[in-house]
Amino acid sequence: MPAYSQIKAMLAITKASLRSIFRSPSAVVFSIAFPLIFILVFGFLSSGGNVNVNVAMDAKSDTLNPVYTSIKKIAGFRFVVKDSATIQGELAKGRITALISIVPTGNTNTPYRINLTSSEAANPQNIQLIKSILNAVIAKINEERFPNAATIAVVNNQVNQVPGRVYRTIDFILPGQLGFSLLSAGVFGVAFLFFNLRQQLVLKRFYATPIRRLYIILGEALSRVIFQLITAVIIVGIGYFAFKFTLVHGLATFASIMGLSFIALILFMGFGFIVSGVAKNESSIPPIANLITLPQFLLAGTFFSIDNFPIWMQPFCRILPLTHFNNAMRNISFEGANLVDAWGEVSILLIWIVVVYAIAFKIFKWE
Repeated sequence: MPAYSQIKAMLAITKASLRSIFRSPSAVVFSIAFPLIFILVFGFLSSGGNVNVNVAMDAKSDTLNPVYTSIKKIAGFRFVVKDSATIQGELAKGRITALISIVPTGNTNTPYRINLTSSEAANPQNIQLIKSILNAVIAKINEERFPNAATIAVVNNQVNQVPGRVYRTIDFILPGQLGFSLLSAGVFGVAFLFFNLRQQLVLKRFYATPIRRLYIILGEALSRVIFQLITAVIIVGIGYFAFKFTLVHGLATFASIMGLSFIALILFMGFGFIVSGVAKNESSIPPIANLITLPQFLLAGTFFSIDNFPIWMQPFCRILPLTHFNNAMRNISFEGANLVDAWGEVSILLIWIVVVYAIAFKIFKWE
């Protein structure tokens, strides 16, 4: 009689579980349909553009003038202070919308000229917004302090351009929606699955077979991983072909995204194991799961940059694992990084995996 194969038993569980997932309307809706709705909405509403209006001041600017003082006080500008080489790189990537330079003209009627430097990665509407704000500031200075001058300064309509790839709204939205899909499926899917397996005595029936507990978990987990990676392929594919989502190095970038998604999914499934162990009944699963998922949906840069939050809140946002997935995903897809380049973000996800599974091991219940 041939020896019992744990691997074959595990794969049989995987196959059966995968079939049940595809037959579940809720799994398809939350993993594929819901994130795609956001992608379609944002894809159609905007053809491109940076999400934030970050600016930098040219180090060679004249700072001994009222224009500079007023610009630095503008609430709508977030000033980035870095070295010149870094700022040029940030401009090319669209992380900085414009570099502002204030230079004297030698003309007493118009003492200063403001020059802007940007790139194709910046939203043209944001450039126009910056020009409008600067002109409003100049008009206010003229009215309050220099009523007899033609104008204290003028904004140069010709914007200098540095090379940079076009940054579209989809390049920000899609990584967040992919993270949304992975987190939802990992937490809710695993929590409901193993709670129901206990309640329906399926796990107890498994005990009557020679398959080991580890292979039961691996079989169920593998089906979730396969399903979610399929959804990741669908989401990235629609973003790429329908809305020109950026994959800098093509298939190599796509492979890095799949690797990152796999790491994130393993982490998020760990949260699901914790929820299934803590929940006393099926109705208690959603509230517990929402305590894990909702803060990350709202605060991890899923829909907008965490730079929009108050300064005191941003450190908390940067602790959340979904924040690091979103950051790594955007660095890989738009900036051409790989998993090694994004090691800082990936390493934090790996630390989270160790912590989460240590907790899950302590509280997970088989019966």
